[in-house]
Amino acid sequence: MSTTTIRDELERLERETLAPWAALAADSKGRARPESEDDLRTAFQRDRDRILHSKAFRRLKGKTQVFLSPEGDHYRTRLTHTLEVSQIARTIARALRLNEDLAEATALGHDLGHAPFGHAGESVLARLNPAGFHHSKQSLRVVEALEHSGKGLNLTVEVRDGIRRHSKGLGTLAEVREKQPAATLEAEIVRLSDSIAYANADLDDAIRAGLVRPPEIPRQVVEALGPHHAGRINTIVRDIVHASAGRPAIALSPHVEAGLESLRTFLADRVYAAPALQEIFSRARQVLEALWTFFLAHPDLLSGDGLPDATAEQRVCDFLAGMTDRYALAQFNRHLVPHPWEEEE
Repeated sequence: MSTTTIRDELERLERETLAPWAALAADSKGRARPESEDDLRTAFQRDRDRILHSKAFRRLKGKTQVFLSPEGDHYRTRLTHTLEVSQIARTIARALRLNEDLAEATALGHDLGHAPFGHAGESVLARLNPAGFHHSKQSLRVVEALEHSGKGLNLTVEVRDGIRRHSKGLGTLAEVREKQPAATLEAEIVRLSDSIAYANADLDDAIRAGLVRPPEIPRQVVEALGPHHAGRINTIVRDIVHASAGRPAIALSPHVEAGLESLRTFLADRVYAAPALQEIFSRARQVLEALWTFFLAHPDLLSGDGLPDATAEQRVCDFLAGMTDRYALAQFNRHLVPHPWEEEE
């Protein structure tokens, strides 16, 4: 005689209440290593919990979003960015009757592979590692191979696909959705939520840092999205919900999408390329380059969850990518900065 579990009830509710094009946990394509099901949680809920409890997730609190190791208490870090992406993705998924658990798990895992010092660190590893480096691929590597001492988190196919495809990269949002479609609508939501979160948060932090004054925000951005931080996010989220409701697609209206693209262009020109930031990140790149050379010459000093069968360069890349900003600076100070000789007594 079979007994109905809480997970069975949750899967039934998904089937009865979610949109016909939502990803259902019961229909997941599964995991690389088959596992018995949990009595309480669906497959996507288990993935969310595994990511939340991973070491890589905890390290996000010490990784740069835009401003390197900011002294102010209110600047974003990679962790707070991740939480903002998760909140936006959950709101959109819930409103569209898509799978909120899948969206949340994907959002929480999307930046696990980010290097220290933000995109400055990423550019160094991409140049030095013969196999290249991109944070979305590294995030996938973290959950598939590096966590749990090389065993990975054994996440579902759907969450891993969303993590791999979350990065928008070059081109407009519409172009990326067309050229690199994700396997689920929930993954498409996370990709948009990532852009919404970082564009608005980076502008907010840039204003806080004095790099931008509110009157300098382009008119197109203000007219399409609004003059204030919370209002801009609310406008974009509402627009996605209205443009996507009742159909198997995630979309933005042309007017709002143009406003978001204008905001991203403004940030690239006025914030990311700001001389004050570039000077700091130039030094950060030098730190990471020096650490690369040092650890490549001293592989016995590598620690963490690197794979022993990987190339020497990949092991160093995995080690450096997992570092927080503070740990990278501490390692540089420990191994590469001359210290006064201490005379023995």
